[in-house]
This record gives sequence, structure tokens and C-alpha cells, in this order.
Amino acid sequence: MKKINFNFLYILMLFTAFISCTDEMNVVSEDDDVVSPEILFSTPQGYRQALSGVYGNLCLTGTGDSGSSILQGIDAGTSNFGRCLWYLQDLTTDEAIWSYENDAGTRELQRTIWTPDNPLLLGMFSRTMVEVALANSFLYQTSDEKVAQRGVTDATLLANIKDYRNEARALRAYAYYMMMDLFGKAPFVTENDPTNFAGPQYDRAQLFAFIESELNEVIPNLKAARTNEYGRIDKAFGQMVLAKMYLNAEVYIQQDRYSDCVAKCSEIIASGYGLKPNYLDNFKADNNTSEEMIFTLQSDGSVTQNYGATTMIINGQIGDWESNGSEFGVGGWGGAIRVRKQLVQKFDGGDFDFDARKTFGTGVAGNDNQQRSIDISDISVKTQGYILNKWSNKTSAGQSGPSTTFVNTDFPLFRLADVYLMYAEATLRGGNGTAAQALAYVNEIRERANGGSNVGNITSGQLTLDFILDERARELHWESHRRQDLIRFGKFAGGTYNWAWKGNAANGIAISPNLKVFPIPTASLNANRNLTQNTGY
Repeated sequence: MKKINFNFLYILMLFTAFISCTDEMNVVSEDDDVVSPEILFSTPQGYRQALSGVYGNLCLTGTGDSGSSILQGIDAGTSNFGRCLWYLQDLTTDEAIWSYENDAGTRELQRTIWTPDNPLLLGMFSRTMVEVALANSFLYQTSDEKVAQRGVTDATLLANIKDYRNEARALRAYAYYMMMDLFGKAPFVTENDPTNFAGPQYDRAQLFAFIESELNEVIPNLKAARTNEYGRIDKAFGQMVLAKMYLNAEVYIQQDRYSDCVAKCSEIIASGYGLKPNYLDNFKADNNTSEEMIFTLQSDGSVTQNYGATTMIINGQIGDWESNGSEFGVGGWGGAIRVRKQLVQKFDGGDFDFDARKTFGTGVAGNDNQQRSIDISDISVKTQGYILNKWSNKTSAGQSGPSTTFVNTDFPLFRLADVYLMYAEATLRGGNGTAAQALAYVNEIRERANGGSNVGNITSGQLTLDFILDERARELHWESHRRQDLIRFGKFAGGTYNWAWKGNAANGIAISPNLKVFPIPTASLNANRNLTQNTGY
């Protein structure tokens, strides 16, 4: 089994001791046994452990057990970064339905009727801004002045600190990227601002400019792609964030940056990544070994026990009828998540008869009386709608993780197949990629899905933007991309494309354009008077 490279539980306890405890973030230490920065940064290991806190916030919620949270007044289950990201990017679209609508915030998200008081929006906003605060704290404590004051002269440690600082800056840029995408604005704070500083509001244009400048400055100093230890970022991570920004630049800043997207995708592709030959191996308990992964949110059933993205997804995909948890190494949550029929229909036709990405469960094998309908007319009826069998808490060799509740499967935040599809899309939209290369990348993905066969390959005439949108759903479903994709293609708001329960109607209805960005949570507005509410809320 894989080794988690950082002691997240330990370092979050240390790091919360000196995060700015503002009302805006509601950050509290859950443990009285904390140490001062002077003690923490008195050893080379202390600097490494402090960096772990910046990474750990993306995987964990608190310093105690799975129900703990460093965010005061916010339940751990509604503030895990990866889980909230999945809720906001996938549950709001045509990809998934959550059965238990009494769970805080889920009903409003999946019916696209959310308000500024939705607790999941507060959880995501707060958790992401805590990531900024953690990075800022680390950067403040590792400035040249601070390091010199501590008498650090060891050349190796000084070099490591520079590496750590570049990684912290890239992680902060990623956090602001998420704020820009989801909320359209953010309070802007850096390590140079005083404690309890209520940051000014930055809009999308300001955030875009900061992130682009920051990453362009940092990327040359990050470790080369695939040379850093697993779980830490490298050049490809920064290039991926920029590629995502450039692909969506017309949404964010009304500018065509498709050639820039092509350039960043090309840099990543040239870095030595490869498609994992077996598609489903990317979603198993040993996916940390996949040559396709650019960056993941780590999960370990023994060390990082929490109800984060993959623990929720894998337990959630287990069918209520099927009780198929043992097949995937978990106990299961009684049919918590199903797929909406529009995702299933993306695989209609003979081209997908042997497609490894088509993993839908339609009922109990051998029992015609227990066959699922594709439609979900009543969300509370957990046997309506197909289930998904994409994710697993078993390794590629069939070995189960150490826990049947908390999984060992990492969440693939960025992987190579997405880069191939971005290259193709940006080229179709007018970027300076080559059409032949775009087609080759798409067909490489489809050949992998068909076990190396070209039965699913397409021609240049079939490579259209509509095809790319559907292919992204087939390749990347339940990986926190869909909302962003639908917005970019003009199919999220309005009624051009409807899906089950969009707009709180069983067959889907048009929704208002203001829903393309989430509202600023009421609690966040009250905490920082510099923030203004998004239009329409």
C-alpha cells in the first residue's frame, strides 16, 4: 500500500496555532497541546512539517478523528475540500443524484435552487480561504528575514525552504483559481498583510491577473514534472492550473487565450506522463502508481481517515438493491449516489459496447424483477436510476484497502487524459494546435477505453465541440469538471440543455444565468464588509 508522505494530522495541529483566527475563516485549534512557530521552525523537519499543513488542508478537515474540523461552526462533512468540490462541480449537473436530501445543502445544489445560506457553499468558501491563510502563514514564517533571524545557514535547508515556498505559492494560486471559478471573486490577502486583515474584494479579472503572474514566476523554480515526491506539486501542476484558466478565459475575463492553453497542454504532455493502459486503474486503491496522475488529493484508510471525496464517492456508488460493497472493498452507504440518465445516454450506441468507461449498474444480476429504470422520478427512491461502478477501494491486483469505511483511493484532481481533451478543444476553438494532433490525442483516449482496439476511433469530421463536451463527460465523469465544462459550452444556464431535476423539475427546466457563479455565503459577507453579493442573489 502507498505511503502518505506527510503527517497531516500532526502538522495541522501545529499549524492552527498561528493561523490568523479571524471571524471570516473561523479557524480554531482543536488541541491545547500546540507549539509556537519558534519551536516548529527550529529544525529542518519543522519546515517540512509546516508545508504539510498547506497540503493537508486539501485532504483533511481537522486534527482529530474523521468528524473533527478546524473550521468553527462548520461540520466536517460539509467542509472537506475534495468533497465540497465534487458537490459543487458534479452534483449540480447531469452527472449525479444524492439520495439523502436531508443532508445539509445537498437538495438545493442538485436541484439548482441554492441560496447564500447553503452550508456546503460556506464550507467550500471557508476551506478554500483557509488554504490561502495556511499558505500565507507559511510564506510569512519562511521569509528571508525570518530565516536569517533564526540563524539558518545550512545550504541544503536553505534550498529546501526555497522549494517549499514555491510550492506554497502555487497552492495559494490554485486556491484563488478555485475562488475565481466557483464564486467569481475573493477577499485578497497575502503574507504581507497584517493579522485579522479583511482583504479587499478581487473580481475575476484581478484574480486572473494575480494567478497568472504568480504561476509564471513560480513555475520555472518548481521541480521538473514527475521528479518531486508523490503528493507534492511540480511544474506540471502550475502549468495545469494555467491551462485550465486559459481554456476558460472567455468565461472569466472575456478573452481568447486558447493558443496559450495549447502551449501549456503541450508542455505538460512533453513531460513524460502517459495514459494508464487500464482506464479503471486510475480509480483504484493503488492509483498513486499511475503514470497518468499529475496531482491527486491523497487518501489513506489508516492514516487520513475522513469523509472526503473518494470515501464519499466509493461508499456512495454502492447500490441499495445490489449491496455490492464487497466488490469494491467498502461497506457502502445504502445507495447514496446514482447517475442521472443524461450521463448514461452519453454512452448510447454500438461504439460504446466495450468501452471500459461505461460502468453503469442497471439492477441485480439474474433477477429481472430488480432492474433499475434509467429515469429518477422520485429522488428518495434509491432503486431508481443507474448506479456507477467506476471507483474502487481495491488495488489493481484486487487487494482491499485497510478499512471498509475510509478508502485508500486518491482523488485525481488533474490527469493526462484531461490535458489531451483540453488540447483538442482549444485547437477546435481557434488555438494554434494542429488538427491532426488533436484527433490523435482523442483517439488515443478512446483506444485506451477499448482495450487498445480502434473500434471507437473517430474521424476528423466527427471531432466537433459538441463531441468534445460529450467525450469529456465519458472520460471525466465524477471527477469534478462537469459544471465548469457546461458553463464554458453555454449549456449550464438557460434551457439549451436540460437534465433531470435541473431547476427543481423532474425533466429539467431553464435556470437563471446568475447561477453560473455561486453566491458569496451570508456568513462570509457579514464577516468581511469589503465583499459584495453576486448579481441575482
